[in-house]
Amino acid sequence: MTTTPDSPKNSNSKRLLIAFIVTTVFMVAEAIGGWLSGSLALLADAGHMLTDSAALFIALMAVRFSRRKPDAKHTFGYLRLTTVAAFVNAAALLLIVVFILWEAASRFFMPHEVMGTPMLIVAVAGLLANLFSLWILRGDGEEQNINVRAAMLHVIGDFLGSVGAIVAAIVILTTGWMPIDPILSVLVSMLVLRSAWSLLKESFHELLEGAPQDVDIDKLRKALCLNISEVRNVHHVHLWKVGEQRVMTLHVQVIPPRDHDDLLQRIQHYLLHHYQIGHATIQIEYQHCEEPDCDINQAATSAGVHQHHH
Repeated sequence: MTTTPDSPKNSNSKRLLIAFIVTTVFMVAEAIGGWLSGSLALLADAGHMLTDSAALFIALMAVRFSRRKPDAKHTFGYLRLTTVAAFVNAAALLLIVVFILWEAASRFFMPHEVMGTPMLIVAVAGLLANLFSLWILRGDGEEQNINVRAAMLHVIGDFLGSVGAIVAAIVILTTGWMPIDPILSVLVSMLVLRSAWSLLKESFHELLEGAPQDVDIDKLRKALCLNISEVRNVHHVHLWKVGEQRVMTLHVQVIPPRDHDDLLQRIQHYLLHHYQIGHATIQIEYQHCEEPDCDINQAATSAGVHQHHH
């Protein structure tokens, strides 16, 4: 499949590249600002930005690799790399949260001297950079793939971090109360933790070949029987995602049709338009399948057939 200039993959790649450049440039600027002002908080945030740059780079490479055509060894191509990258990004976010909490605890008991004015200037600049990156990654509001959403989570983490840094800088400038810095860090990390955990579960679910969350397999089976008159029974259904593509295999017991190809086309059309399943391998059967090798899980199926005979 070729990638046209306006295709989602190409669009995602451009967005990630721009966000990567913006994040990396600001990370360098923040590190220099932290060094010049002697602010450990800014240097630590620069380290956070470095992790985000790495995450965006991983996401960008995953999108680029996913364009590679399938071959004999990788029959689905490299689409799954985007899910792997999302999983790595989510895991990295969790590690960042642990680091933030650990650092916040130590700073709460031993407050560091923070120069409020440089901190405020750099935090505001960071806020603007993050807003720009978020705007780029959101694009025209279309549904993003899991990989771009993973990258967005990193940028949102930075955005919240910048807001927290601005509030902390203002409090430090007006009252001189240093513990506000670690307190706001904990609040921000809790928001990041919730999103990261959700993404980690979603990407892990895909890596385990789990069915898309919005599809009820039992309802799908019943819907096929109700809406296509020749269909009598649907079984051995397997549904999973490879990248953003939904892939399905299923056995369909039918009344012998007048036109086999027409029935096959109608089933495929129904799956595509009602469940967005664009790649379905359908085994048409005229007799009910009771062989244990019909299913991947032979032991479970054999037990089911044994109970059926009793």
